[in-house]
Amino acid sequence: MADSVLIEGLVVETVVGVYDWERKVDQRLVVDLEMAWDNRVPGASDDVRDALDYAAVSERVTSCLQTLQPQLLEHGAEHLAAELRQAFGIRWLALTIRKPGAVPAAQSVGVRIERGAR
Repeated sequence: MADSVLIEGLVVETVVGVYDWERKVDQRLVVDLEMAWDNRVPGASDDVRDALDYAAVSERVTSCLQTLQPQLLEHGAEHLAAELRQAFGIRWLALTIRKPGAVPAAQSVGVRIERGAR
């Protein structure tokens, strides 16, 4: 199955980073998700209860990263991927977390991981 649900450009304001000054301010993270999901059932039923609730996923992403306040994007990505897969029954996901402005010469820096089996 190649179906998926996308969330792109989700902005989360949280404490992130390793330097002392970073631990005292909120910074912007931008999260992109692609999650394997069988869209045939909600496609046929037109019933929201059959679909992956992307509003609930978005809320979970925000609360997870705001609570975790990771030093490293890698840690945030691993923790978030595990939490989303467990909470929503997602068997595969690709997750990108970007930190705009972290490197002055770059638009953003970030990490991308894939977890689970398609």
